[in-house]
Amino acid sequence: MGRLLGPKCRLCRREGQKLFLKGTRCETDKCGLARRDSPPGMHGYRRGKMSSYGEALREKQKTKRYYGVLDRQFRRYFAEASRSKGNTSDMLLSILERRLDNIVFRMGVASSRADARQMVVHGHIKLNGRKTDIPSLLVKAGDEIAVSQKEKSVKRARAGLEVSRGRPVPDWLQFDPATLKGLVKNLPTRDDVSLPVNERVIVELLSR
Repeated sequence: MGRLLGPKCRLCRREGQKLFLKGTRCETDKCGLARRDSPPGMHGYRRGKMSSYGEALREKQKTKRYYGVLDRQFRRYFAEASRSKGNTSDMLLSILERRLDNIVFRMGVASSRADARQMVVHGHIKLNGRKTDIPSLLVKAGDEIAVSQKEKSVKRARAGLEVSRGRPVPDWLQFDPATLKGLVKNLPTRDDVSLPVNERVIVELLSR
């Protein structure tokens, strides 16, 4: 996951929709997009008709920012999706959903994907019983993701569950809040991706 060090609300305003980069703040009146829905910059109000290339670029940028990956990594995912069997656009989104930091976020133990990335990097998460600090690891069907039983790890995960209460766990994941363990029941499909994005124009853009 790439580190987005600038103001995150500007990214949502640029894309014209919530990317949920700041956790529960995005659901409140403090959301930057809710307070000011124009694009950032002095020319924000002058948004005119966009070219097909511009629309494809915006879709790519939106997807990258939603999952928190940088351009080089995004292109690697596209190359992997191109080599895979099946629809390239669907495989691209499936690969992004399979990232370990995204899984931690989907389980509800982190308030945002950035928070989930930090939990992985700081060693609070175990994959199949082994500690890992690589947020970009791609999980497989049958993998078990668990919060470390260290007091600090459990405390942080419980706090995350409290903050993200009410956020549903997707059907392709199984999570037990009592043991703080999750299981990848099957790989995600296009229908499991909640981001409204036209992934086909992204594939066309990267195939040029």
